[in-house]
Amino acid sequence: MSSTASGKNGTWRNWGGNVSARPAREVTPASVDELAAAVRQAAEDGLRIKAVGTGHSFTSIAATDGLLIRPQLLTGIRKIDRDAMTVTVEAGTPLKRLNVALAREGLSLTNMGDIMEQTVSGATSTGTHGTGRDSASIAAQIRALELVTADGSVLTCSEKENPDVFAAARIGLGALGVVTAITFAVEPLFLLTAREEPMPFEQVLADFDELWAENEHFEFYWFPHTGSTNTKRNNRSAGPAQPVGQLKGWFEDEFLSNGVFQVANWVGRAAPATIPSIARISSRALSARTYTDIPYKVFTSPRRVRFVEMEFAVPREAVVETLRELKAMVDRSGLRVSFPVEVRTAPADDITLSTASGRDSAYIAVHMFRGTPYQRYFTAAERIFTAHEGRPHWGKVHTRDAEYFAQVYPRFGEFTALRDRLDPERRLQNDYLRRVLGA
Repeated sequence: MSSTASGKNGTWRNWGGNVSARPAREVTPASVDELAAAVRQAAEDGLRIKAVGTGHSFTSIAATDGLLIRPQLLTGIRKIDRDAMTVTVEAGTPLKRLNVALAREGLSLTNMGDIMEQTVSGATSTGTHGTGRDSASIAAQIRALELVTADGSVLTCSEKENPDVFAAARIGLGALGVVTAITFAVEPLFLLTAREEPMPFEQVLADFDELWAENEHFEFYWFPHTGSTNTKRNNRSAGPAQPVGQLKGWFEDEFLSNGVFQVANWVGRAAPATIPSIARISSRALSARTYTDIPYKVFTSPRRVRFVEMEFAVPREAVVETLRELKAMVDRSGLRVSFPVEVRTAPADDITLSTASGRDSAYIAVHMFRGTPYQRYFTAAERIFTAHEGRPHWGKVHTRDAEYFAQVYPRFGEFTALRDRLDPERRLQNDYLRRVLGA
């Protein structure tokens, strides 16, 4: 996939193919000064401003009819500080390049999401996360930020400098400024042992608290129309490294998880009645395996089968009940769902609009194969999630608005007040931000 999702004749498209936009102007600045100048020029010309990453959001959070800023020249590591154990990286750097570069330096992020195609600023601005008992989202590992605000000035923030901006801008939704550099906390490179094994749905729910408490990183996938799940536990290991063999890795990660899965989804899209049978086969295709490797090789995996996704964070103590309701809904609905439901957790953090802000959270993600109608499934799922005060992922499909967010985010007003101060003329606004933050 190219580093930036795009289309022909000036149309920008996201990775999921469900959002497109036609910007009036595009720039690819090579420096912070160039970016700031482009922002000032856009303001003079009355154009709204949006920076895009790789288009991995399923919402229209990055869509604009004004100035589109592409970050692919703002890449690379600016500075490694081994005393403070931080690394400062340009905003357009893809996570995969950051992970490889850090590993080469004997360093690693503490936790990460399950794909690494996104830019560091796109991933953090939308609240991308993995799963963790004690370690939180990628944004929670940020120690400082540099951003160009709506008037073209460059602002740096951290816990000591502009702390109110820092509290919000780590997951800033592109509403507070254009992020140009991020300083992450890092640690010495370590090894993780992954244990993947099938487990009955009922057993996972019965033992969920234990599985969560006993593992640094626990997640599972439930296959709708079946009583089966695939569980994954990642824990730190003294070694030695025992990576997945190349052939076995290709067979399980490329052939089964991407190749055969793609074909199965094509069949399911053409003949929905076959989906429950395919789901039963899919849920049994991946056998148990254990391997030990450096973090990014364990946390992340390729995702080549295109899909559309909705994900909500519910309070962790509500996850079992929420999943039971979701399963009951699918069972009685007549829906045909070919993609597994993914369940992960995160500890509470202190970021204003983080989905885990102020509460221990569990994430439930529902997916549909690209090109299949997803509205009925997602609408029914969203009804269940919102009954539990669910908070939707900022980059995934949802229909919530500012009125709803004011109820589920105690510090929502803090964020909107900061936005009033940093972008009073709403230069950074688009339709999505108008809906989720209010006009």
